[in-house]
Amino acid sequence: MDFELKTLRLPEAAAYSSPALAVLVADGFEPGEDALSALIQRALASGDFKTEAGALLSSFGAPRVTSERLLLVGIGNGSATQVRKAVAAAVGHCKRGPANALTICFAAAASPDAVAAAVGASCDALYQYTTTKGHTKASPAPKVSLKNVALGVPDASAVRQAFDKALGVAHGVEFAREWANRPANYATPTLLAQAAQQLAKPARRISCDVLGPKEVAKLGMGAFQAVAQGSAQELRFIVLRYQGAAKADAPVVLVGKGITFDTGGISIKPAGDMDEMKFDMGGAASVLGVFRALGELQPAVNVVGLIPACENMPDGAAVKPGDVVTSMSGQTIEILNTDAEGRLVLCDALTYAERFQPKAVIDIATLTGACVIALGGVRSGLFSTDDSLALALQSAGQDALDLCWRLPLDDDYAEGLKTNFADVANVAGRQAGAVTAAKFLQRFTSAYPWAHLDIAGTAWKSGAAKGATGRPVGLLVQYLLSQAGDAPSVATVKAKEKTKTKSGKAKRKAGQADGASGKR
Repeated sequence: MDFELKTLRLPEAAAYSSPALAVLVADGFEPGEDALSALIQRALASGDFKTEAGALLSSFGAPRVTSERLLLVGIGNGSATQVRKAVAAAVGHCKRGPANALTICFAAAASPDAVAAAVGASCDALYQYTTTKGHTKASPAPKVSLKNVALGVPDASAVRQAFDKALGVAHGVEFAREWANRPANYATPTLLAQAAQQLAKPARRISCDVLGPKEVAKLGMGAFQAVAQGSAQELRFIVLRYQGAAKADAPVVLVGKGITFDTGGISIKPAGDMDEMKFDMGGAASVLGVFRALGELQPAVNVVGLIPACENMPDGAAVKPGDVVTSMSGQTIEILNTDAEGRLVLCDALTYAERFQPKAVIDIATLTGACVIALGGVRSGLFSTDDSLALALQSAGQDALDLCWRLPLDDDYAEGLKTNFADVANVAGRQAGAVTAAKFLQRFTSAYPWAHLDIAGTAWKSGAAKGATGRPVGLLVQYLLSQAGDAPSVATVKAKEKTKTKSGKAKRKAGQADGASGKR
C-alpha cells in the first residue's frame, strides 16, 4: 500500500481529485470561505453531523467538491486517542467500497501525535491476513479496494518527522501481526528463524544468528530444551542485533517468548479455543516487528533481540510434571505444570542476555491467563526491578497509545515457588499467577535492570475480530527511540529497499498457564 503526506488545506482539498475524501473535523470548527467549510458548517447546523470521535456523514457528488465520495469524520477534541478512533471508523467505512484511493484531510492544524495516530489507525484498519486464504474462483480471498492513502495537513513539513516515524512503526506492527496470525504449521521455529534472517540486511544495520539443538545443548539451556523435547519440530534460538550506535554503547536486549504452538504439554489444555495457542509466540512476533521498524527508522541505539522458539507438545518424550531440569544459570527447576512453559524458555534466554552487558533487558511474553483476568485487553502487565526503566516504559506506552500497567514484585509472592526437590518450582498456585510468574523470571535477572511485559491479554483478540494486534511493538519502538540520540536519515535505506512509501527524507530522534488458557 502506498501512503503519502501532503500539504492540503480545506480550499485545496475541495479542489483535489481523489476517489474518496475524508475530512477530519474537531470540536470548535472554525469555517473558512471554501466549499468544504460551508458544507461542514451546514451539516453541523442541521444536526446531521457531529464532531464526536467516530461520527460519520457520507455524501456523493457534493457541490464544488471535486472528489465524488466525501466523508465527514468527527475527531472530538483532536487528541491522538480520538483521532485514532475516528480514522479507524473512517477507513473501515471506505476500505471495501469502490474507491481504490483515499485522501484523509485534517480540517485544521494537526499535532504530530494526531498525525501519528492517523497513520497507525489507517494501517491497522487496512491490514488484511491472506497467507492461508484460498485464491480460487470458488473461494476467493477477500479484497480490500483501497491501495493508496494520502494524509493531508495544513503544513506537511511541520509533521513530516512524526509521519515517517509512525509509518515505520506501522510496518513493524504489521510484520508482527502477520507472523502471529500464521497457523503453527506456517510458523514453525524454523520458519520463524527464517523470517528473522530475512530482516538481516546491511542497509538495515541488522544481523542474525540462529542456534539449533546442538548449540543450545552446549550452552546448557536445560529449561528451554525440556519444553522442546516433546515436539517433532526442532527448537531454534534466534539472536538478532541492530547496530545503530557506537559498538561500545551497551545495548537494550529484547527477549520474546516464541512458543509457536502451546498444547500445554502433558498438562494439556482444554480443547476449546486451543487453536488460539498459535498466538503464544506473540512476544517473539513483537521482537521481529520491532526489528522491522528499527531497520527503517535507523535510530542511534543498539538493540539485541533474543527469541527462544519451540513447540510445547505432549508426546512420549515430553517433559513430565515433577521432572527436575537444570537451567543455563545452574538453578534447578521442578516442573510442576508443563503448561507453565513460557517462563522455562525465557529463563535461559534471560541468562544468555548477560553476555551483552546490557543497559536494560525487557522480556515480552503471552505468559499468564491471570494477567488477562487482571487487566483484560486494554493494558499489558508491566513488572520491573528498576523504577526508572518502568517509568520509561509506561511513558512510552502513553505516547504510543500502547498502554501498560505496573504490577508488584513483593518478595512475599515468591513463597509459593519453594519446593523440596529443586531450587525453585515453575508454578506457585492460582493466586496472583501473573505476579508469581514474574517472580520466577526475576530469579534470572540480577545482572541488569529488567522489565517483563505480560501481553497475554493484549497480543490478540478473540471472537469475530480474532487476530493478532501487533502489540506491544509501538510501546517498545517508542521506548527505544527515547533512548537514542539523533538518528541518521532513512533515505538510503528506503532507496536500497525500493519502498513505495513517498514519505520524504528526514532525520529522527531517535491464570497460571503460560499462553493464557485460550479462553478470553
